[in-house]
Amino acid sequence: MKSDVRFQSNGLTIAGHLYVPDDQSKGSSPAIVIGHPMGGVKEQTAAIYAQRLVREGFVTLTFDAAYQGESSGEPRYLEDPVQRAEDVRSAVSFLTTRNEVDQEHIGALGICASGGYVPFAAQTDHRIKAVATVSAACMGRMWSHGVDGKQNEAVVRGMLDQAAADRTNEAHGVSPHVGQLVPATPEEAKAFPPKTMFHEAYDYYRTPRGEHPRSANRWLLRSIDRLAQYDSYAFINLIAPRPLLMIVGTEADTAHFSREVVESFTGPKELYWIEGATHIDLYDRDQFVTPATGKLKEFFSEHLVA
Repeated sequence: MKSDVRFQSNGLTIAGHLYVPDDQSKGSSPAIVIGHPMGGVKEQTAAIYAQRLVREGFVTLTFDAAYQGESSGEPRYLEDPVQRAEDVRSAVSFLTTRNEVDQEHIGALGICASGGYVPFAAQTDHRIKAVATVSAACMGRMWSHGVDGKQNEAVVRGMLDQAAADRTNEAHGVSPHVGQLVPATPEEAKAFPPKTMFHEAYDYYRTPRGEHPRSANRWLLRSIDRLAQYDSYAFINLIAPRPLLMIVGTEADTAHFSREVVESFTGPKELYWIEGATHIDLYDRDQFVTPATGKLKEFFSEHLVA
């Protein structure tokens, strides 16, 4: 059963979908907060994982990040990593108020950008008992250093110059500078190598495969001055001794994020590879989502089911 819900996050109203197992005869259930990718909304890949995990007996909660989708916040399309983490913590707080939820057994799952924001939130929120990611990426590192970590520093410095100018212009009444997030046409997508995240993002976000009217392919460009100094994983070991699972495709250009985190993490951990999957494949391709959700069921059942 799915219901529309609202909760507060740092003074902003967050729009969510709460999924509750059909059979609640056993009382409260373990629950999982699920975060969406940058530029996404709760109805896309987060909903796919939520619907599959609710069938396994978990209460699941998806939500639109602040400034995006149906959630409140101005200026629109701001990508604020600290607020994104606060949204995760606020989602946990909301779950603790629900009779359907066993508040001592709440986990969290982050997909793509939320694969950075969820672990970041969990580092200091001990209510999150188990942490999992799918196609994880740190938006701070990605925008500062590129997907492959080899981006010239001049790129981010130029973006920061533009962000500074944008802030001044806004102070003088100019509308916020909003840009395009992923390729908008097949021709633009071809500028990126095949199988890479930005090449495949067009097919997911801008075609009937995964598009949604509230996933508008927009981001506030001055978000870069919040992202450039942010690192999802700098204090990853604060999650220990709680467990960490990172699921990643063998063909994902973002795989190094998960590999490096798992190598450095000192708590219970697993890096789970999905053979043949790219970063975007794990959003919705059944042949890849099925083994991913099977692993998530195993992981959360072990660590959240009393």
